[in-house]
Amino acid sequence: MKILMVNKFLYPRGGSESYMLYLADYLKKSGHEVEFFGMYDEKNTVGNSIGQYTSNMDFHSKGIARFVYPFKIIYSFEAKKKIMKVIDDFRPDIVHMNNINFQLTPSIIYGIKKKGIPLVQTVHDYQMICPNHLLYNFDKNTPCEKCIGGSHINCIKNKCIHSSTVKSILGVIEAKLYSLLKTYKKVDLFICPSTFLENKLLSAKSYYKGKTLTIHNFINKAQFSSKDYKEEDYIVFVGRLSKEKGIENIARAAKLLPEYKFIIAGSGPDEDILKGIPNLKLAGFLSGSELTTLMGNAKLLLLPSVCYENCPLSILEAHAMGVPVVTMNYGGMAELVNDGVTGALVKTATGEGIAEALKEVMENEDYYNSLKENCKREKDNILSVESYADILLKEYEKLAAR
Repeated sequence: MKILMVNKFLYPRGGSESYMLYLADYLKKSGHEVEFFGMYDEKNTVGNSIGQYTSNMDFHSKGIARFVYPFKIIYSFEAKKKIMKVIDDFRPDIVHMNNINFQLTPSIIYGIKKKGIPLVQTVHDYQMICPNHLLYNFDKNTPCEKCIGGSHINCIKNKCIHSSTVKSILGVIEAKLYSLLKTYKKVDLFICPSTFLENKLLSAKSYYKGKTLTIHNFINKAQFSSKDYKEEDYIVFVGRLSKEKGIENIARAAKLLPEYKFIIAGSGPDEDILKGIPNLKLAGFLSGSELTTLMGNAKLLLLPSVCYENCPLSILEAHAMGVPVVTMNYGGMAELVNDGVTGALVKTATGEGIAEALKEVMENEDYYNSLKENCKREKDNILSVESYADILLKEYEKLAAR
């Protein structure tokens, strides 16, 4: 098949880019033709045959170009025109969108459908139903669903986008525009990494019905299950050090459990919250084998996000290495951990609630060993890129035939 992958960034940058690039690489190795459309950047590692990309937009720039950004991030005539040129040249069987907002905008959907090409979108976050993409109130540090079926004015009142009234207004304009136009109704299939996200879409708009499919994310199983790990006596957290990831509750739990060692791998704006706690070590940002070894040797993985995580790769990776997980009883997190079987689900999003769950798992040796054995078996249920691509290709073929 000929597949056009679409994402605003075309180089390794975050979760959606890693997903797209790894999946595309596998599809190409399997004999499919893959090209890419997105924003021009010197760091781009993939592209298309005719070199058509949208102009680079640096939101931190102080040049005169920044004054037209408020118009371009809502509807991009440039992106629509250029993706149609790529389609005319490449003639794909399927277009597969990922993250498109701001740098590309949903305007490209009109260009794709004008050419009559089937359109799939992997929904990496909640941007279609929440202007700040997270279903989260930064000021109150709590999940927020006020914009689902309600008024988007809440986003402006709470300055939900980067604590900025102007940015929040622009986000609301974009959300309102494409909601009124029913633009996403034109997408043929939405791949949802969690049933939780799928249900949120279905509750927001009736036209998503019959167009959603939940497929949990894949991991490089060989990387995470190819060696034996030596269990050491520490609890590990891997992720961005920011409040929505629950680091205030990690700090509180560590203080309540001075007998346990916590190792934190990551960086972020709220790192200071975790400093000065004797039994908590900040390991900094880690990647590759260094990160894999830290996770694989851990007694437990702790993922206490306050926000609704979608399908955290760290949980899948931990289970592939036989490491039990303590996480929250909501969002996509709760789908990946079978409470009392492969880990524990925390009922209350507090430091006390997390400490209680950790202590229960750590102090009951028989219980802990059963969790660990179940995790070793759970890795067989985790999708590899091969099995994920098989599912996806069947959906591509249905749409192409239709």
